[in-house]
Amino acid sequence: MESYLAYIFVSSFVSLITADSVNVRLVNGDSRCAGRVEVLHDGQWGTVCDDSWDMTDAAVVCREMSCGEALQAPRYSYFGPGSGKIWMDEVRCKGSESTLKDCRSSGWGEHYSFCADHEYDAGVRCSETINYGRFTRLADGPHLCSGRLEVLYGNTWYAVCDAAFDQQDAEVVCRELDCGAPVQVLGAAAFGKGDAQMWSQEIQCRGNHPLIRLCPTLKYIECSQDNNVGLICSGHNDLRLVNGPDICSGRVERQFLNEWGTVCDACWDMRAASVLCRQLNCD
Repeated sequence: MESYLAYIFVSSFVSLITADSVNVRLVNGDSRCAGRVEVLHDGQWGTVCDDSWDMTDAAVVCREMSCGEALQAPRYSYFGPGSGKIWMDEVRCKGSESTLKDCRSSGWGEHYSFCADHEYDAGVRCSETINYGRFTRLADGPHLCSGRLEVLYGNTWYAVCDAAFDQQDAEVVCRELDCGAPVQVLGAAAFGKGDAQMWSQEIQCRGNHPLIRLCPTLKYIECSQDNNVGLICSGHNDLRLVNGPDICSGRVERQFLNEWGTVCDACWDMRAASVLCRQLNCD
């Protein structure tokens, strides 16, 4: 009888723990392993203020979500501002916690006044999100390796401010696009204004990042499309795809003596298309 009562007590205790557990999700990123950190508490999803937010905290989230190692712990609503409750602030994980709820914080719903408008929502990018697809492009240039720099976050393309971009950033972009080394960084919308939104944070690459999207960001900056940055890399391709939904699909064109022309589809097949896709670094 005593063992049966003990079983009931333990089962009830486990049920209480499960019911009180906090789920974590990453919102507004390009995959389930990148985005704004949100936690479920009292039946409602809410955000985490980035005060004291660092890589140790991000590592706990990545591990909890089975998303590999932490690559970034973005702040200042890097993945866009959330809404509703701000559940956690002053998060200070030790790194050994299995869930974010086990980390020390100010308490549920307790936060400083400057966190009230979601301007400082914390984010995470984990290693499982690395995808060497086309998330960066040089638009409106004479070839694929020169043009206005645009970066894809979520489903939106963003132009980069010239005041937030330097030679080390350029090295990352040219390498990511398989375009050799940077030749020239041009400001003042040298390749046109375009219609992309402006990215409002300063990028701080150290030259060794695999993707411009994985570089740290620092502070907000004021910038308009009149000041987007352009880039010319040393390598370029004499082939391009035009009039498609992105730079990896469209009508095939080839450049000869500075003039672009089309390719006849006689004998065109999947083998030729595969060679072209590899040449354009489009998988």
